[in-house]
Amino acid sequence: MAEEDFRDRLRGSGKRLTPQRELILRAVNELGHATPDEVLARVREDSSAVNVSTVYRTLEVLEELGLVRHAHLSDRAPTYHSVTDHEHFHLVCRNCHRVVSVGPDVIAPFLERLRTDHGFVADVGHLTVFGHCEECTTDAQPPA
Repeated sequence: MAEEDFRDRLRGSGKRLTPQRELILRAVNELGHATPDEVLARVREDSSAVNVSTVYRTLEVLEELGLVRHAHLSDRAPTYHSVTDHEHFHLVCRNCHRVVSVGPDVIAPFLERLRTDHGFVADVGHLTVFGHCEECTTDAQPPA
């Protein structure tokens, strides 16, 4: 998202544009997928004046404005990512913890079935599927 769009959304919502909000959004964009602690570590490279509660509050504001999304990729804190990325869901390997972003077209038949059978519209951006990646599955199989 262009920086001007970010400013317009903040102003349009009645919220102030602060240097901390700009730093936090920039950190999320640069990191790709990041927990609040990872965002804080990145922001602190530029400013020691930002604390963890500011990061959490700002991430909530940015998500309310539709500028970032979160998903639960582990049993720890949520992981945030920019909406400038394509719409996607996540595959998380329980063994090596690798995260793969996958486009919603992969599960389009499933999403359509949820809609037609249950009248349910899934929020793909929050979807996380846990399992084992190809590499870990291959490593775990005995040689033939």
